[in-house]
Amino acid sequence: MADLKLPKLPERTPVKVTINFMPDVFDALKAYADAYEAAYGYRESVPDLIPAMLSAFIETDRGFNRGRRKS
Repeated sequence: MADLKLPKLPERTPVKVTINFMPDVFDALKAYADAYEAAYGYRESVPDLIPAMLSAFIETDRGFNRGRRKS
């Protein structure tokens, strides 16, 4: 089982998002979805993973959060 930073996603209502990615970034996102499935035994689509990945990124960006707290 892969050791992923992103925990298993909670139940939620999917929201459709339209976004364009460069092919190499999309390939990496598909590979992450594969690793997620290997880790948790359940397939999540790339569009379902992206919001959680962005949230995790923002939550761990110390510089951003430090500046945000000052506002």
